[in-house]
Amino acid sequence: MYRKKECVAMLLAGGQGSRLYVLTKNVAKPAVPFGGKYRIIDFPLSNCTNSGIDTVGVLTQYEPHVLNAYIGSGQTWDLDRLRGGVYVLPPYQKGKASEWYKGTANAIYQNIAFIDEYDPEYVLILSGDHIYKMNYNKMLQQHKQTGADATIAVLDVPLAEASRFGIMNCKPDGTIYEFEEKPKNPKSTLASMGIYIFSWKKLRQYLIEDEENKKSSNDFGKDIIPTMLGNGEKMVSYRFEGYWKDVGTIESLWEANMDLLSPNSGLNLKDDSWKIYGRTTGSPPHFTAKDAVVKHTLLSEGCEIAGDVSESVLFSDVKIARGAKVEYSILMPGAVVEEGATVQYSIVAENAVIAKDAVVGGSPSDGDVEKWGVAVVAEGVRIGRGAKLAAKEMADEDLPDMI
Repeated sequence: MYRKKECVAMLLAGGQGSRLYVLTKNVAKPAVPFGGKYRIIDFPLSNCTNSGIDTVGVLTQYEPHVLNAYIGSGQTWDLDRLRGGVYVLPPYQKGKASEWYKGTANAIYQNIAFIDEYDPEYVLILSGDHIYKMNYNKMLQQHKQTGADATIAVLDVPLAEASRFGIMNCKPDGTIYEFEEKPKNPKSTLASMGIYIFSWKKLRQYLIEDEENKKSSNDFGKDIIPTMLGNGEKMVSYRFEGYWKDVGTIESLWEANMDLLSPNSGLNLKDDSWKIYGRTTGSPPHFTAKDAVVKHTLLSEGCEIAGDVSESVLFSDVKIARGAKVEYSILMPGAVVEEGATVQYSIVAENAVIAKDAVVGGSPSDGDVEKWGVAVVAEGVRIGRGAKLAAKEMADEDLPDMI
C-alpha cells in the first residue's frame, strides 16, 4: 500500500484525434506540438503540478510511443516522486481477458486497482487535449465545502455555440439538476469542460455498476453523469473564468497558436506564478540572418531564419531560407522552407520540407479563416519544387517537383 493521497488525477490521453487528420497519423492528440516549445499534454500536467496534485495516471491507447517517451519519468513537471508521481497506464491483459479502453468511464474502471493503491478521498478526471491554465485545488476545495458527490467544471459560452457542448443546467447555487448532451435548443450556456472531481468511493461504485450494464457506452458524459443525476446524487458546477480551448480541429489548433501572439487573448505563458512546463530540445539559440525580416513571431531554440516571417509560431530547429516567405503559420520542429517558397495560413508538421518556389496555403480574402481553411503538411512530407498546396488541402504524402 502506498502512502494515502487526498486526491489522485487521472488524465485521459488515449484519443486518436481524428479531426486533426494527418497531424495525428502517428501520434496521439495530447502529443501534438503546441506553442513553439510545448505539447498539448504539457498543460494539464503543469496544472496538476501547480495545483499541488502529485499523483497522476496518464491513460494512453492510440499511438502511445511518442507520448510515453515524452513523459518519461515526469521530471519535467516535477512528477518524478518516490511516492506518487506520473504513471503511464495503457490497457493491459488481466487473466484471460484483454480489451481496449471502451470509453472514458471504462478507462477509469480498468484502473481501479491503481487508484485504490493510493486510497484517495477524491479523484480528478482530466482530458489531455485542451489548452488552458486552471487551479484544480480551488475546484477541490469547493467540492469539499459543498459536500458534493461530483463537481463538474463549466465554462460560460456564447448561446450560438452552446449546442456544440454538453450543457449543465444549474440552480442559482450552482447545483446541477439536468445535463443535456449537445442540445439543439440549450436552456443555459454552461458548457462542461470535461474536468470532473468525484468522491472516490461514490465513483468507484458507479463505475462497477456501469461496467455490469451491457447497454452502457461506458462514457462519463453519456452514462455516469446522467445516472448519478437520475439517482439524486449531489452534483455541483464549478465556474471557470479564463482561457480554455478544445484544440480538436485543424482550425482550433491554428487559432490557439495564433492566440499566443495576441496580448488580449487571455492565453499568457509568461506568468511566473503559473508556469507551463515542457521538455527542451537542447538545440542552440535561434539565429536570424542579417537580411531576414521577422515580425510578431514566436521563435524557438535552434531556428535559422534568413527569409521573411510574420505572425507565426516556429518550433525548434525550423529553417527558413533566403527569399522564402512565411506568415500566419505554424511550423513544427525541424520543418524546412526552402528558397523562394511561400507558406501562408498553414500548419507544417515535424520535419516536413517545403521545397524551392513551392506555395502552401494562401491568404483569405474575407478574413474568415475557418471558412477559408488552413493548409496542412503532414510529418516528414516533402512539397516538391514549384508544387502548390491550396487552403484546406492536406498533404499526407510527398508532392512531386513541378519545375
